[in-house]
Amino acid sequence: MAKASAASKEEKAAAKKARRKASRERYTQLWQAFQMQRKEDKRLIPYMVGVFLLVVAVFVVLGFVFGSPWLFIPVGVILGLLAAFVLFGRRVQKTVYTRAEGQPGAAGWALGNMRGQWRVSQAVAGTSHLDAVHRVIGKPGVILVAEGSPTRVRSLVAQEKKKAARVVGDTPIYEVYVGNDDDQVPLSKLERHLNKLPRNIDGKRIDALEGRLSALSSRGSGPAMPKGPLPANAKTRSMQRTARRRS
Repeated sequence: MAKASAASKEEKAAAKKARRKASRERYTQLWQAFQMQRKEDKRLIPYMVGVFLLVVAVFVVLGFVFGSPWLFIPVGVILGLLAAFVLFGRRVQKTVYTRAEGQPGAAGWALGNMRGQWRVSQAVAGTSHLDAVHRVIGKPGVILVAEGSPTRVRSLVAQEKKKAARVVGDTPIYEVYVGNDDDQVPLSKLERHLNKLPRNIDGKRIDALEGRLSALSSRGSGPAMPKGPLPANAKTRSMQRTARRRS
């Protein structure tokens, strides 16, 4: 019994140590992201300070209106810090997407960073010019996301849509073209665009579709695509994720 108790204490101590280490790593990544963003974004600190002061000022006014300034001011400080941090996270995300836009593999990288119940298969079809079609399965149905030359990827999308239609039944199949033309979706708005699509199927149907479509991916997906659009800044992705989780 004593041995079991000692082992339990050791496990708890090890788990606590691991949590502290993970927390330190997150704060380190966050600080690195802040330093990188501060150097490139001269408006970051003024905007963060401005948002913080604005929120605090609003709560100070509310405190005097309701006759309890010392009750409202601490709340204003906490919410002001939170608002400033949210602003920081969004500007980091904007910078990352600006760097990635137009680079081969950028859409696949963005899809891989989406939050929510999405099943992403990158580069299910592609060309030697690094054009690619990515397949996404989610509550809207099946979404084919294309990046690259419009004249080349449209034929790829048509082929993949025809293949998918054979096994998905009446599930909707959407086409999304990433780019900055009138009929395209900018990279920075890709996740938002997919989240706005109507919800047509549930989780069980998503699992079933993933199983049916997995065979299509095994037949060959064309030329290998880069795993991310920022090979020279490998840490940026983890930093951006950290900032987004903290916000």
